[in-house]
Amino acid sequence: MFTKKKLIMFAVVCAIFAVGEFWIFSTLQNTFEKNSIKEMTSLIKAMTSSAPQNDEDLAHWSEELSAIYPDNRFFVIKGVPGEEGSENIGGDSALFDIWKLPANATIAENAAESVSYLEVFRWPAKVSFLGVPYTLMVAPVPDEEDSSARATLLVAIDASGYVAFGKLVQSLAVVAFLLFSLGFGIATFSRDPISGYAILVLAAIVIAFVAYPLIEAVRLTLVKEGRFSFDVWKTILSNRQYLQALWGSIQLGIVTATLSTFIGFMYAFAVARTSMRGKRLVTGLATMPVISPPFSLTLSIILLFGKNGIITKQLLGLQNFNIYGLGGLALVQTISMFPIAFLTMQGVLQAIDSTLEDASLDLNASRWHTFAHVTLPLAAPGLLSSWLLVFTNSLADFANPLLLSGSYRVLSVESYIEVTGMGRLNNGAALSLLLLLPTLTAFLVQRRWVSKKSFVVVTGKPSTRLSDLASPGARRALTGFVAVVSGFIVALYATIVAGCFVKNWGIDYTFTLANIGEALARGKQALLSTITLAGIATPIAGILSMVAAFILVRKKFLGKRILESLIMTPFAIPGTLLGISFILAFNKPPLLLVGTGAILVINYVIRELPVGVEGGVAALRQIDPSIEEAASDLGADQATIFRTIILPLIRPAFISSMSYTFVRSMTAVSAIIFLISARWYHITIQIYNFSENLRFGLASVLSTMLIIIVLAVFGLMRLLVRQSEFLEKTVTTQ
Repeated sequence: MFTKKKLIMFAVVCAIFAVGEFWIFSTLQNTFEKNSIKEMTSLIKAMTSSAPQNDEDLAHWSEELSAIYPDNRFFVIKGVPGEEGSENIGGDSALFDIWKLPANATIAENAAESVSYLEVFRWPAKVSFLGVPYTLMVAPVPDEEDSSARATLLVAIDASGYVAFGKLVQSLAVVAFLLFSLGFGIATFSRDPISGYAILVLAAIVIAFVAYPLIEAVRLTLVKEGRFSFDVWKTILSNRQYLQALWGSIQLGIVTATLSTFIGFMYAFAVARTSMRGKRLVTGLATMPVISPPFSLTLSIILLFGKNGIITKQLLGLQNFNIYGLGGLALVQTISMFPIAFLTMQGVLQAIDSTLEDASLDLNASRWHTFAHVTLPLAAPGLLSSWLLVFTNSLADFANPLLLSGSYRVLSVESYIEVTGMGRLNNGAALSLLLLLPTLTAFLVQRRWVSKKSFVVVTGKPSTRLSDLASPGARRALTGFVAVVSGFIVALYATIVAGCFVKNWGIDYTFTLANIGEALARGKQALLSTITLAGIATPIAGILSMVAAFILVRKKFLGKRILESLIMTPFAIPGTLLGISFILAFNKPPLLLVGTGAILVINYVIRELPVGVEGGVAALRQIDPSIEEAASDLGADQATIFRTIILPLIRPAFISSMSYTFVRSMTAVSAIIFLISARWYHITIQIYNFSENLRFGLASVLSTMLIIIVLAVFGLMRLLVRQSEFLEKTVTTQ
């Protein structure tokens, strides 16, 4: 693999590439420098031609130039510096201080000589004022006969753009050399070049769109006026308002996670471990909040329980009822997020082999004793995992608090206000990073528990039967509880639909169809942009997640753990932090993406990549590697194996990943609210704007349209991915 011949060839080729690259990039930079000097010279000649003829007016001339060209600095000297009769007239004295430095004596003499010959002189080195680089030019102001210089103009021209271009060229040269050396190294030394290239591409993607933005966010909070400083963090950690918002987020997360896990477990137990009827309907209703727009349930809560709500005002006649704050947020987040706990616990409860439960019941243990001492301990890791997942999602939630928080403070909204309302991007980044601490802690704890040895007893022959552990009374209670919650969910979504046909909710309930036409007319462009960008992101995310899963499961390479951690990092990052990080990283060269549709697509892909990778990893671990080995022995390369064997076998995970990406892209809020532009708007932000302006009818129409689109895609996914009949289990009554 690493032979002497290959190493020599690799070194020689890389050296040749480096020499050629140096020539190309240095030529490019020199050409840019010559053109810049030419433009500066022309500009300065235009300045000197406008000099007043009266020598007494030259002092005011430097002030006029400073007003016309505020980014540059000027100083005027009468005559030629160093010659008889020369004197300082006025301007920025810092320029003359540079001229008089002993170290610059030779350069100053050369400049004076050029002025005497009526030639513009460029100072050979950049000068700096307050950290800003400048190009210093010395120009003659000719007399009326153009025979001699009656004055000398020192001009410091802002060179920030030139310096930035130089750094960009150097960075591109380094990146090009690294990419070439890595690519050529993989082709030379690797037995499996295709996998090597895939790893290289994945690493480049996560470094560019995960690590780099986060580093920029952290850097912004630690650098002030070009110097390392903790001032931003001192401000954040000493501000009672921010600390109150941090505690508010944690408190809301604890309440939401506890209530959601309880409701989710009740749902999961009723569906997975009882003989309750209507399980498919219950499951469908329970998953609705996950796939619906984030503002939809909040909108329903406001329409039902707000100050002009149909229940609070019309039915109960309450005048001072306030749904805004912790209570309303906990309610809407619980309804929105209990499906996470339900789906997690449903899989855990269905995976339990009922042999131990049957043995307990056969030994005359009661159903409650069997549940408390057998089923519940086996499901404990799933309960903790569900709680931590909901807690993480609650902390990172941005959409619901944006409309319903009222005077209750949470960090996600505070960081948004700091960026968009106060223009303090560094404070917003710091608050988002502060929110990352509890989120990341919960994520790491959850990952640690999930990675531990399973508590579920798995036998060689999986059981196709589960015992009904609920007594008739308990079953009726569970059914009633599920029916009440499901009915409440139906009422919330029915309210959204009803809002489409009401003239002015809370004031005038007259039936109207005007909302539909107006909402579609005003939201058409946003809806088309959202569907277009989500459609572009969907296949990219699906393919990328499956490739990443294949690499992580099947390949061993240096830095695998680091790559996996970077891929999974966006799952633990609050959306506000990701949005702010993208603004900081991609609002400047070399990747100037802010304001384009590309940054939204990248955000969708990066944000939802961890979920697709997790699904692909779970699917691949169920596939025997010997299938791929057999294909390889028959002469198939890695690309053929992945396309013809791996991808068909992981088709359910692949389609689920694409569907999930599409759904989440259509309903995204937290990150994209920082990244949208007039050209590329988002339908959820349009819904938020309508809600903020109390145009609930228009918001209801767009929410309903979005729900229909998402349900259609989700329903198509359910048709394409069906559970194997051999994996289905039935519940029998003991």
